[in-house]
Amino acid sequence: MLDIKLLRLLDQLYSTRSVTRSAEALGQSQPTVSIWLARLRKELGDPLFVRSAEGMLPTPRTDALIATVREVLNGLQRLAQSGAAFDAATAQRRFAICMTDASHITLLPRLLAHVRALAPGVVLQAKRIDADLAQALQAGEADLALGFLPWLDTGFYQQTLYAQDWICLANAQHPRVIDATPAHWNLAVYQAEAHIGISAGTGYQLLDSTVAAQHLTRQIRLELPGFLGLSAILSTSDLIATLPRHIGETLARASGPNGLRVLPCPFEIQGFTVKQYWHARYHHDAASRWLRGVCAELFMESGSSPGNAGATSYLFDSAS
Repeated sequence: MLDIKLLRLLDQLYSTRSVTRSAEALGQSQPTVSIWLARLRKELGDPLFVRSAEGMLPTPRTDALIATVREVLNGLQRLAQSGAAFDAATAQRRFAICMTDASHITLLPRLLAHVRALAPGVVLQAKRIDADLAQALQAGEADLALGFLPWLDTGFYQQTLYAQDWICLANAQHPRVIDATPAHWNLAVYQAEAHIGISAGTGYQLLDSTVAAQHLTRQIRLELPGFLGLSAILSTSDLIATLPRHIGETLARASGPNGLRVLPCPFEIQGFTVKQYWHARYHHDAASRWLRGVCAELFMESGSSPGNAGATSYLFDSAS
């Protein structure tokens, strides 16, 4: 019978294509992992992985085995966790949540207040969304991701929290929009004004592609990598920002009645949905289920059923 640690190694190697990264994920030294791989090859009578410029490539035997191996691992995980419960009131646990800086403003304050009230021993760690996001979720280095992340598909569950459309944000005392009406705030005025370009978040690809497709003009006078400082800049300038409604309205409310003004976007931009994402490996984990339930309760739009975070979630695989 194969040792369970050898099955975990096969799973990691198949995912990472790297002995080094697999060793890190398993908490073992690289020589130890190499010894384990030699045992696997001997017991299964196949090279299993071959070195290439792209990393450790699986052999056809490994491709045929991986689904069964993962089914066994998931079954063992469910068995081990079947009696495990998560007591939020007494738990001493760190949760790592990947999110954009917009979510630091719109979501994190509510989430932190809720968790502090219900689970005083829980630590929240906000992490960036980057190219390693999928691997971090799979390896358990991150528990959850919040945002618009359409590239997270195979092997990930996702649950819609709320929809986003687009608005414009300006100084409430802006000389040309202070009395804005449909007659005074339109596409021609929009194109004549100076703008702030913000490159944060996947949604901005939708804005940029719409501007390009409709041959619109945005006179960008300041480029920002995120939303840090945006309120202060808008409040002291005549620049316009085009951004998702949730972050725009949050900044406007925080600025007070004479701070920032929300304006309708004068052209149509494709909307998107903000979701929470987690890897299938942790779908049945009690602590993960608690965290997902909290996010659903706090952020899911009315009309949905947040009581069971799994009830409206979807697992994407290669056939989806």
